Amino acid sequence: MTYSIFDFLQLIGSLGIFIFGMKIFSEGLQKIAGNRLKGILGGMTRNRLTGVLTGFGTTAITQSSTTTTVMAVSFVNAGLLTFVQSTGVIMGANIGTTITAWLVALFGFKFKITPIALALIGLFFAFLFSKNARWRNIAEAMVGFGILFIGLEFIKGSVPDINNNPAMFAFLDSFTDYGYLSLILFVLVGTILTLLTQSSSAATAITLVMLFEGWISFPIAAAMILGENIGTTVTANIAALVGNVHAKRAARFHFFFNVIGVLWMMLLIYPVLNALDMIVQLFTESPVSVLSGDVEARSNATLALSLFHTTFNVLNVCLLFALVPYLVRFVEYIQPDRGGEEDEFHLQYISTGMMTSPLFAIQQAQKEIQIFAGIVDRMHGRVNELLFDPNADREDLLKKLRKDEKATDQLEVEISDYLVRISERTSLEHELTERIHNMQAMLNDLERIADIYYQTAKTTDKLSEYQSDWPEEAFEELRIMMEVLHDAILNMVQNVAREPEEVKLEEAVALEKRINKQRKQFRKNHYSRLENGNYPPRSGMVFIDALNRLERIGDHVINVNEYASGHRLKRER
Repeated sequence: MTYSIFDFLQLIGSLGIFIFGMKIFSEGLQKIAGNRLKGILGGMTRNRLTGVLTGFGTTAITQSSTTTTVMAVSFVNAGLLTFVQSTGVIMGANIGTTITAWLVALFGFKFKITPIALALIGLFFAFLFSKNARWRNIAEAMVGFGILFIGLEFIKGSVPDINNNPAMFAFLDSFTDYGYLSLILFVLVGTILTLLTQSSSAATAITLVMLFEGWISFPIAAAMILGENIGTTVTANIAALVGNVHAKRAARFHFFFNVIGVLWMMLLIYPVLNALDMIVQLFTESPVSVLSGDVEARSNATLALSLFHTTFNVLNVCLLFALVPYLVRFVEYIQPDRGGEEDEFHLQYISTGMMTSPLFAIQQAQKEIQIFAGIVDRMHGRVNELLFDPNADREDLLKKLRKDEKATDQLEVEISDYLVRISERTSLEHELTERIHNMQAMLNDLERIADIYYQTAKTTDKLSEYQSDWPEEAFEELRIMMEVLHDAILNMVQNVAREPEEVKLEEAVALEKRINKQRKQFRKNHYSRLENGNYPPRSGMVFIDALNRLERIGDHVINVNEYASGHRLKRER
């Protein structure tokens, strides 16, 4: 045997180049598509059938079924899709991911694309430094496309040659002599291969190379393809372990859907392969009988394997389409929503184990910031109740405010950490980088608002003690200040839910000016009351302290609005 450890390391390196090229290619396509991906998913999922078409189209665009699946899960979270509609998208993604196999089989084996791939890299490399974002994204996709096929060529060159390594082939061949049991064994091999590479596309490429080089027969390659369909769902299920209940349900559905498909296909594997063989023989020689024929025959076998991959996924969707509601019910039964058990706060939209396209990840973070702003609004209501409702349960309200403040601390840390990971793991456009910076600043201001509300709540005992010394005028001024501030909070909640270009700052600025005007007028009234002896200095200090805190909240609110819009305003303080 002439195959050495160094040769094996070259094979691993070649695989790394292929996966890296696939990653760059996929990210470039996603950036080119941009917000259109969101529009496709949001507007074309009226029922399961359009969901299947949408999942297919989105996966074809992104070259990543994981991205499509995670996007569907987030839309379920946001209420834009029902769980049943999201299953259609997932089924369509299964079909869409087979396009990668066709690309590899067609351009990697049927035609000599390596010279073209190198020419593509040479042509588009310079555009990676272009100031035009669209050209930069196109260049990234084309360079990734070129690297992908160069990696595939390296894999083909690094796979051990049968003639020079008969012992290795004999070892592998010994596992293929058990008939149907061999197929089951290689389903498991395909699953493990996908888990090891963390990419069904890479596992499919390896299978195609093994078939092309004559290491495995066509039925064994088909069994490995089936295993890879299971393997890609196991990866998603592992990632969903740290996700929310919707992520878990989508991952479980994907797993059971594909496992059921593999089970029925294994029962019919030989009739299906014979039917496929008859169809292919109309155009070329039998792929089932090809093991070590000429290059033309072996390249045709890789196309036939891609046809099997697509046929399996299309048939699986057709056969199980009507049974989806029952499968959904089963998944919901084994993965119940324990949303009522809120012993501690959890992120709702960010599945921390799943990283997807930068644009979509930012949209997930924005959903969490909307929840953050909603908690701030809730804290305002509870503080208002503490201040002005004499029958309020003070102990219970303080306990709830303490829990809210703790939740905002956790939100700030976890969302910030998520945004940092987006920045570290992907190359971002300038606009997305600026948006992440603005989101980080929004989180800081929102957390400060929550802190001030909680601090105010903790001093309400002192306020209650001295409010008996206040004239009715002071008491009413504090109530007016809280009402104006609540209007500003509500406006802020609306703005953080919008895209930056949709945020209109006119109302926010007007409300902040109103807060400042009220604070200035009430402070003047306060000093007049002190001079006239309307209340003791100690009582007056408590009043002005509360007034100043509310005004500081107003400053943080306008900051959040400005960061939500993407630009700061020059304004008087």
